[in-house]
Amino acid sequence: MKIEVVYALPNEQTVKQLELPQGATAMDAVNQSGIIEQYPEIKELELKLGIFSKGCEPDYVLSDGERVEIYRPLAADPKEIRKRRATEIAAKKAAEKELKAAAKAEGSD
Repeated sequence: MKIEVVYALPNEQTVKQLELPQGATAMDAVNQSGIIEQYPEIKELELKLGIFSKGCEPDYVLSDGERVEIYRPLAADPKEIRKRRATEIAAKKAAEKELKAAAKAEGSD
């Protein structure tokens, strides 16, 4: 069966096409792809895999045509990023409101 293994970095993407026997697992595909040898830093990571953007275990049995994706860890938690952004926007709006109030107060003097 034909399988793709993908590893993406910010500025490059590696795609390996493999022919694997029926019953091969996601980890079999990763091992046969040679991507771990090409990018040794992967060995240091807690390996997270997925099939077409949906997480899977290394022992997931593949079907013909599937794409195994090797995920890098997130630089930051998306929930924390959204929370920080919302706080910054609220602070900016409050500061703008204070400036308008101060300008209005100066104008009435």
